[in-house]
Amino acid sequence: MSNKLHIASRHGDVLAFVGQNLRAARQQAGLSQAALAEASGLSRRMIVALEQGDTNISLSRLDRLAEALGVGFVDLVRDPAAQTLRLDAVAWRGRHDGSVAVLQASVPARHEAQLWAWTLAPGERYDAEPDPEGWHEMIVVVEGRLRLELADGARELTAGDYLVYPSSQPYAYVNAGEATTRFIRNVVA
Repeated sequence: MSNKLHIASRHGDVLAFVGQNLRAARQQAGLSQAALAEASGLSRRMIVALEQGDTNISLSRLDRLAEALGVGFVDLVRDPAAQTLRLDAVAWRGRHDGSVAVLQASVPARHEAQLWAWTLAPGERYDAEPDPEGWHEMIVVVEGRLRLELADGARELTAGDYLVYPSSQPYAYVNAGEATTRFIRNVVA
């Protein structure tokens, strides 16, 4: 399962929202499914399946679709009927019970800002693909111990520690400990 977008928010099925929002944004941009596939580097088959709510997608591929459409990541995952900045959308589940990432909110920044609550069970790992230049993450560990693997080396963070770094590099979150790790992740561009 690693870095795939999965199931639901408190308000509904995130994949259904992706399907609705993707179709609407594609049509508003005047793109066919084939043209969007070419612009995003994804297959037309994947775009068809996403619009029908029939497939999972990695977070980085969803970012590529958003960029090709000229919209933000959150524009693709949010409930189109929501009247609030709160999203509370489960966007990732790990292999181990209790490992989950919840996109809690998003507000406008130069491009976008996202607030995430992450939980990693012991032994869980999340490998991320680089974001575009200009994107940064701010991590605050709330509970447990987080190993953050960056291009220039690993950092060990414990409860109360934080780190700000450019996310335009490969990176990974690792819980190498024996207890659950919880951390807050802000993504800003």
